[in-house]
Amino acid sequence: MANALIIVDVQNDFCEGGSLAVAGGAGVAAGISRLLASEPERWAHVVATKDYHVDPGAHFGDPPDFVESWPRHCVVGTTGSEFHPELDTGRIEAIFHKGEHAAAYSGFEGHADDGECLADWLRRHDVDRVDVVGIATDHCVRATALDAAREGFATTVLLELTAAVAPATTDVALRAMDGAGVTLHGQPVMRAA
Repeated sequence: MANALIIVDVQNDFCEGGSLAVAGGAGVAAGISRLLASEPERWAHVVATKDYHVDPGAHFGDPPDFVESWPRHCVVGTTGSEFHPELDTGRIEAIFHKGEHAAAYSGFEGHADDGECLADWLRRHDVDRVDVVGIATDHCVRATALDAAREGFATTVLLELTAAVAPATTDVALRAMDGAGVTLHGQPVMRAA
């Protein structure tokens, strides 16, 4: 069996200067790249997810409520949907797009260009353990980690390589992940309150 790194939504719109920026996002991108370079044998496989919106309906709000609706972000064909330039994408074997026509937080809701879902891809590559990193700790990282555990993968979140939106939602996310048997390592990057 093998292990995999899942890089969640390290995209321009979620990093500083983006339309739905999370403080520390660019640092997370650079940190993931440093770790991949310094420990090239740590993971047998590396995959990534992307928010990839065409027309996600009520997921885009005007004005957004920042609970169920958000500013326009990660629209297909825009620079905001691209990976942050600090993220080294050389090791990424597959990208799973999510949220084209509806809200989608978990990478396990996404699919590769050929239509294969993340869980099937991991199983086809004999993966039984995953580490999750990326943006945001309290939203898409949380959802992806919970689904990974639900799918039966031994799941660890490397919190030092995640960026969080807010303390309150991050506390809820950490409790939920811990309660689901997800191993939590380190502390998320979070802007000062």
